[in-house]
Formats: sequence, C-alpha cells, structure tokens
Amino acid sequence: MSNTVILGSGIIGLSTAYFLSQSGKTAPQSIHLIDTSPKLFHCASGLAGGFLASDWFAPSVAPLGALSFRLHNELADKNNGRRTWGYSQSTANSFNQDSEAAVGGSGEDWLRDGSSRAQAASAKSIEDSDGPKWLKKTEDGSLEVISQNGMAAQIDPLRFCQWLLGQCLQRGVQLHQPAKAVSVTKDEQDQLNGLRISKDGAEIELPCSRLVITSGAWSPRIFSTLFPKATMQIPVSSLAGHSLLVKNPFYDEKEPDKEVCHAVFATDTLGFSPEWFSRIGGELYLAGLNTTMIPLPEVATDVQVVPQALEQLKQCATAMMGSVEGKELEVMREGLCFRPVTGSGRPVISRIPDAKLGGGFKTRGGGEGGVFVAAGHGAWGISQAPGTGLCLSELVEGRETSVNIAALALL
Repeated sequence: MSNTVILGSGIIGLSTAYFLSQSGKTAPQSIHLIDTSPKLFHCASGLAGGFLASDWFAPSVAPLGALSFRLHNELADKNNGRRTWGYSQSTANSFNQDSEAAVGGSGEDWLRDGSSRAQAASAKSIEDSDGPKWLKKTEDGSLEVISQNGMAAQIDPLRFCQWLLGQCLQRGVQLHQPAKAVSVTKDEQDQLNGLRISKDGAEIELPCSRLVITSGAWSPRIFSTLFPKATMQIPVSSLAGHSLLVKNPFYDEKEPDKEVCHAVFATDTLGFSPEWFSRIGGELYLAGLNTTMIPLPEVATDVQVVPQALEQLKQCATAMMGSVEGKELEVMREGLCFRPVTGSGRPVISRIPDAKLGGGFKTRGGGEGGVFVAAGHGAWGISQAPGTGLCLSELVEGRETSVNIAALALL
C-alpha cells in the first residue's frame, strides 16, 4: 500500500488529513503527517486570531471562502464547537479613532501595506454600533458594523487544531514529529515512490506516491530541498506578525453563555492598524503589527519575539481597552508567527505539474500519485482551512473539487 505524506501539520495539513481520512477512498493508516517542529501549532496555526469570514474575499477566492465558512459551521454544530474550540458567531466592526471617514475598498493589499483588514468588507451594509463593552470609545471616533448577520465567526485556532489532530490520530493517521523531510526517491520509471525523513537521529524511508506540501511559509524551502532541479519556485513568502492575548476585564465568569464575540478593525493612529478579536472564555486577541524584516527561522520553535514590538502592542492595548477599577492589563500570551503570503493575495492550491519538478521526476496519474501544495493564505489561513483541506484531498484523490479553485493553480 502506497502512502500519502503530508509535510506540515498545521491547520491546512490537518484539514487535508481530516477530509482525506474520511473520504472512504484513502486508508487513514496510509496517511503520514510530518512536522519539523518539536512543538506543534507554535506558529500561525496556533497563534493566529481565529477570525472567520464568509464573503470578504476577491472573486477568485470567494467560492473557497464560502465553502470554508460553511464547513466551519457544520463542524462546530456536529462537535460542540463552542465548548471544544470556542466557535461563536461574531460581529465585525470598523473603528475609526479620529473624524476621518470609514475605510473602504477591495482590501487585496491591506496585509502588505499595513492598512485595515476592514477594507476587505468593502461597502457592505454598514450600521452604527455601540460595540463591545471592552473597547474604549473616543470623542471624535466612530464604530460601524461591517459584517452582515451570520457572516462572521470566531474560533480559538489552537484548540481547533488540537481537535483536528485528535480526530486524525483516532482514525489511524500517523504522525512523525519532530521529523524532517530529507529527499525523495523514484522507481525505475522515474516515478516518485518514496520520501526519506530524518527522525530521532536516524533516516528512514516512507513509501510514497502522493506528496502534499502544507508547510505554510516554509513550503518553498521544503519544495526546493526535495526538488533542487525544479524549474519553478512556490511563490510564497513570509510576513511576521506579533500578537498579544489578554484577559477581557469585563468578562463575567458567572454568565459565560451570554458572552458575545466581536472583531474590531481600527484605522492607523498608533503606528499600525490594530486588529482585535474577542473570544469565548474572556480572551482578547490583539494583532496587526506586521513586518517583512524578520527572517523565517529554520524551525517554528526557533522564533524569538521582538520586545519593542510587544511593548508597542501593550501600549496599544492600554490605550484602546476600557478598564475596570482594580484590574490591570493581564497578558495571557505573547506571540510571533509567520504568515505565508503571495504577491497576488491569492493562496496556491494545486497539483504541481510533473514537468516543473525537474530531475526527470514523474508521478503516477489520476488519484494514484502526484506532488501537491496548499500555501499562501495570508491572514485567512484559519478561515479558509476547511475548504482548502477538502479541495486538496479531492485533488489528491483525482476527484472533482467541491468548488472551482482553477484560479489558485500553478501552471
């Protein structure tokens, strides 16, 4: 029995393994998850904000975004998502901290240019809002709702990933971690037939005809290592982003069922465009401070936060959060993660053509083999993960995808 090897056990890799292992066409025991990190989810999959949107996407990505949002909702309904990973409907707000007009536009470049993600909502129905209790209002500022009812939601991505991993392992999917992909092998017909990995100081070879790269910002590096003679590079780069998880001072532990989630996208008056997400359980997540100047480390756990950036976030939190007498800012977690981004703003979800692999490599046709990649989701990796995993599992098995992802292919 030949194996499917998935390189990268973050939310995209796990979503792929989850749907592949339940398709009925691939034996779960033949699916192998490989991850280099000694601690899983120590990057974007565990440290991201967890905001979900149904329709904030460019036309090329809109079908994938809508599919993913529906799958998030279905998974939560079937598996008590509110309790298990903090799934909740959310209300998104644009917060202008001065008298300038509300942001608008297509939002395709907001992540790179540092403007507000609220641009992605474009000109949807906007209403006045009192907003969340924890947000400090300004005299000249304005707060406007930019999400339609039922079209935005919130999760804790770390807990969602932990649940996905548990489901995969329960079905028989095999996890190798920490382990590093070293090289690929081919048979006498020059077809991919194996992957050598380094684990526990030794190298072992896994029979493999289907290879899936879901390693986020590390995907280009892994592809180049395994296929050094390739005639292409995976067009993904890294964008570093710091974050804070703080305690909501207004959270009432006696009435947790009444807790409501909000997303707040603020205009830039503090040196960056802050993003706030309130989560079930009295958590407030603050991010938006991004940079291309921090190099991608070899392994996710080698990440080292920049103290000045965290101090800037703490000053922002103090300036924007409402306060309760006797309660000081309580930081629950500091984070730095690397988002995989593309120049177009669109993710890549594709089978890599054999001709691009170089070195004479070929793969079996149809659903019997191939080299695949899914990466470059930017800030939407959590939101778009289930749809990506489902469509990628369908690509791997040679089936028609649930939605049209032709615009996301490598040619």
